[in-house]
Amino acid sequence: MALPVAFFALFFAYPVVAIVGRGLKVGGAWQFGQVGEVLGRADILQVLWFTTWQAVASTALTVLIALPGAYVFARFEFPGKQLLRAVVTVPFVLPTVVVGTAFLALLGRGGLLDQMWGVRLDTTVWAILLAHVFFNYAVVVRTVGGLWSQLDPRQEEAARVLGLSRFDAWRKVTLPALAPAVAAAALMVFLFTFTSFGVVQILGGPTFSTLEVEIYRETAELLDLPTAAVLTLVQFVAVGAILTLHGWMVRRGESTLALVDPAQTARRPRGAGQWGLLAGVLAVVLVLILLPLGVLVERSLDAPGGYGFAFYRALQSQGAGGGTFLVPPADAIWNSVQYALAATAIALVIGGFAATALTRPPSRLRPTGKTSVVGRLVRGFDALLMLPLGVSAVTVGFGFLITLDKPPLDLRSSWILVPLAQALVGVPFVVRTMLPVLRAVDGRLREAAAVLGASPLRAWREVDLPLVRRALLVAAGFAFAVSLGEFGATVFIARPDKPTLPVAVARLLGRAGELNYGQAMALSTILMLVCAVSLLVLERLRTNRSGEF
Repeated sequence: MALPVAFFALFFAYPVVAIVGRGLKVGGAWQFGQVGEVLGRADILQVLWFTTWQAVASTALTVLIALPGAYVFARFEFPGKQLLRAVVTVPFVLPTVVVGTAFLALLGRGGLLDQMWGVRLDTTVWAILLAHVFFNYAVVVRTVGGLWSQLDPRQEEAARVLGLSRFDAWRKVTLPALAPAVAAAALMVFLFTFTSFGVVQILGGPTFSTLEVEIYRETAELLDLPTAAVLTLVQFVAVGAILTLHGWMVRRGESTLALVDPAQTARRPRGAGQWGLLAGVLAVVLVLILLPLGVLVERSLDAPGGYGFAFYRALQSQGAGGGTFLVPPADAIWNSVQYALAATAIALVIGGFAATALTRPPSRLRPTGKTSVVGRLVRGFDALLMLPLGVSAVTVGFGFLITLDKPPLDLRSSWILVPLAQALVGVPFVVRTMLPVLRAVDGRLREAAAVLGASPLRAWREVDLPLVRRALLVAAGFAFAVSLGEFGATVFIARPDKPTLPVAVARLLGRAGELNYGQAMALSTILMLVCAVSLLVLERLRTNRSGEF
């Protein structure tokens, strides 16, 4: 645990604490009275209210729309299921900037709805809610569907034999077993929408602002560090509470029922009702997920002289962005790949150490069966690893600039700064992917290797590594995809001559002109295709056949 703890302390806790200290310290003394002053402002209360209610609405809408999809993936077997599962997961690993761009092409000025019916939904809350459903659909489908596929259907069938209707049997037998998974998925969706940044910034315009957007505005535009510090503390407390509740739900879900092999529960649809349900889910996927992505591709090809690759060719010209870039926008592709590869390597090392530490439960220290102090520390360490997914990436990025600027860690001008920030987001995915597989390794195999004279390192290399190799590749793929699309922290620390793909898209969207808009669509399409290919490869490599993340 020493290396992961040191990494998070130095590159996560230290920058966040430094930002808060800069905002709340005056003359070396803490001024906590500013918390009440900031939270008493009408504009800040409006931001808090909007952040909360849009997260609640987004979560409810996502769960309502995605639950039928979870059932279809859990209980039905049909051609193209693996491909469709990868398709619905693509939005989750897309950068929020790309998601916002896709919905801007669909709902904004000159978008598909505007051209067909004269309807514009950008700068409205509906655009934000729909983009959040698009982004988090896979969270519910794969989290709830993963457990649903492992529930023994014979329990519900037995309830029907005893006289219950189909709905009552589902309500009294299946729903209680699914409730922890539904709650855990809903909490994760709430977390992601509560801390939404890129989607709200692009689609909401100046009208709507979440906590994350307001932190960015107060930090980068107004230089009001006290307000940004208070909002960071509020978000930190909220995220901590959500993750604590989420961890309790996950542990409860893991102990609800004895589960079965998913291959035993999935069957080909039978009857008009089941085929109709499958068709309805496919229609939702088509309209909600494929349509925005398709419009994004179409806009990237719709050049002034007719459909073609003019916008893609313009990416190779330095002056095409109207002075937006010091280098050709196409260079952002190679920059992003380099940064993401470095971030993936860091995330695999840190996440691998952390997952290995978490697979060594301190059971020998709990002779009475009660949770020991060490056990609580390990559980707290597990929750700590999830914090970067919810704590303001904007705060972390700005914190990097003001803390890592002097020896012995003068990294402000170093290329490694971006991969370090991206790795903070990649580590939780590595841990969550590797942890179940590492826990499934029989400890007696390691003990046998030790008896035969193997050192701990050799035992890990000869026993654990062959068993977790596929999970390691899946973890690397997820870390690469999320690092490729990280935006909140990178927008602060990426050098002007080394922009990443999400930063380049945001810069192009921030400037007027058809050429800038077309190039933004082209870069977004490239990033989407890279993420889609990564997900297709992961679907073939993943070891968990239930469909969970």
